[in-house]
Amino acid sequence: MQKRHLLPKAAVLFFVIQFFILAPVFAQDAGQGERDVPRSILNNSYYLQSVRLTQLAKDAYEEGDYDGSANYAEQAAGFARLSDDYVAMRLADYAIARAHSRYTWAGQVDAATRYPSEYAEAGNYYNLALVAREDAEWDAAVEAAEKVLSLLANVQAPGRQGTEPAGPRDGTLPAQYTVRHWNTTGDCLSAIAGWSWVYGDVYQWEKLYEANRDKLPDPDNPHLIRPGMVLDIPSLRGEVRRGMFDPEVSR
Repeated sequence: MQKRHLLPKAAVLFFVIQFFILAPVFAQDAGQGERDVPRSILNNSYYLQSVRLTQLAKDAYEEGDYDGSANYAEQAAGFARLSDDYVAMRLADYAIARAHSRYTWAGQVDAATRYPSEYAEAGNYYNLALVAREDAEWDAAVEAAEKVLSLLANVQAPGRQGTEPAGPRDGTLPAQYTVRHWNTTGDCLSAIAGWSWVYGDVYQWEKLYEANRDKLPDPDNPHLIRPGMVLDIPSLRGEVRRGMFDPEVSR
């Protein structure tokens, strides 16, 4: 019977245990700090393969096959790193798609004339995002794309300035809001976030987007909301919110 070659147990133990501790984290790291990252991205084929190999490494170690365990662990770490790269790439693509959607819409409502400095700067950052994406600089691509969204957050169509409706008569802060027709009111996430009884800050539109993404006609397009939709308004700073406010009914 051929004997298995065994690596020094102490050395293998250090390598394998270190991997067992860190491996489940590798493929998720790129998503840390990101909001609402789809599980389909995090649980990609590279990550699932790293999980499978990690289990094989554990099984081999428990059976005393230290060479095999170290080999499986090394392969698992490689797949986990591939997963990190994949997640980072998809997050960059997601951010650029959102920036493209907002920048295109801003052009359609003549932001170049009405918001010239913001629109021009947003264009520069959008190009930077594309260059960074081409160079596989994922973090830089996300940062530039998010700058586009920030610069264009206050852009609204002419004649539709998102007039704030009077809030609930009893002064309560609503937990939900029914969207009105954009053509007559300018309802959009940034306008709604800016209302005094919502957040009083248009830049908090992403908070609304995060809470309602699954309700949107296109979950990847935060600028498409439809009249009659009931938006959840999550607490921003621990404030108490309750009930649903429909300005069409409450007038």
